[in-house]
Amino acid sequence: MNQYPLPEGWRWAKLGEISEIIMGQSPPGSTYVDHPEGLPFFQGKADFTEYFPKPRTWCIQPIKISLEGDILISVRAPVGPVNMNNTKCCIGRGLSAIRCRNYSVNWYIFLYLRAMEKEISSLGSGSTFGAINRRDLINFPVSVAPIDEQRRIATKIQKLIQDVDRARAACEMQLEAAQALPACYLREVFEGEDAKKWERKKLGEVCIINPSRPKNFARSPDMPTTFIPMAAVDERSGTVMKPEVVPYIKVSKGYTYFEENDVLFAKITPCMQNGKHVIARHLIDGIGFGTTEFHVFRPGKEVLSEWIWYFVRRACFLQEATMYFSGAVGQQRVSEYFLTNYSIPCPPLSIQRHLVAELNEKIAGLENIYVAAKKQSDIINVFPSEIFKLAFKGELR
Repeated sequence: MNQYPLPEGWRWAKLGEISEIIMGQSPPGSTYVDHPEGLPFFQGKADFTEYFPKPRTWCIQPIKISLEGDILISVRAPVGPVNMNNTKCCIGRGLSAIRCRNYSVNWYIFLYLRAMEKEISSLGSGSTFGAINRRDLINFPVSVAPIDEQRRIATKIQKLIQDVDRARAACEMQLEAAQALPACYLREVFEGEDAKKWERKKLGEVCIINPSRPKNFARSPDMPTTFIPMAAVDERSGTVMKPEVVPYIKVSKGYTYFEENDVLFAKITPCMQNGKHVIARHLIDGIGFGTTEFHVFRPGKEVLSEWIWYFVRRACFLQEATMYFSGAVGQQRVSEYFLTNYSIPCPPLSIQRHLVAELNEKIAGLENIYVAAKKQSDIINVFPSEIFKLAFKGELR
């Protein structure tokens, strides 16, 4: 790790100079219990939370002990993550305990090691199993501030992290709302009081499901053609993010044919449940090809493409469709029979257009909120590392 210049009064030291390093050792498996007896037994990153480890296993004959206030560091893949120990416990070989010689500044060292996780991880990159040893930890460089400055930095960072956590929680609430509200809007339209009054018809009556390619369909082998693989469909928005353009000869056989404004419905698990359903738009020459894992709805004169698309993206519809899966586990698909016989409300086209326009407007507004909250969340998630960079260079005020 490159050692950068430090402010006056600071110095570089080895971790082994300012702390005791206790490498973990796993007791015999026969001494493990799954209830609170003996000492909590922590074995690695799997036992860590944001700050403090959470016991899942206990040990009645511990070998290596960590005390409250020790810093626990994962020394086997994944190498580098740290937690602050808040109880006397037993540690296995996947962990090491770092016991600061000056207990009052252990949070400073904890936060420093957390900031240096990538650098610590790189020490284990040459190992087959991704691991670091006691010597690696002893020799790891630490930028050591004067004691009072260590306390100030640790207190300042903890306060800033609390502010970040609050901001992150607010962002997550916005993201959750932006993701949950579309389902509420769809329920209002398709399951509300007005919907109960509309005529209902089977999807197979108002759509052609999996229409055949037109007779005598001809296209030049090298003609650019739109191709939509499953991976191109964004499951959250139900839009095609990256359609491919390929020579017709590459997709002329063995793929699903569709036309402009057809609704493509992913029939295979887990794509079906995840929402990979899209309206085919902006197709070259109005036609396209896609994976054979699409069912195709071609709306007739009684329904709009958007009406079908919104209807089949509802969580209740997708959940019910899973009850009609067929095929082997992991390769299950929704049958055409289920789709053909499923009933859909069919109000007049004028009402469909009005409601679709409302849904488009509401969901576009939520999408703007989602994008803004996601950007804010990304900034918030980067902020702690920026704090650390300043703090351990002596630039955090």
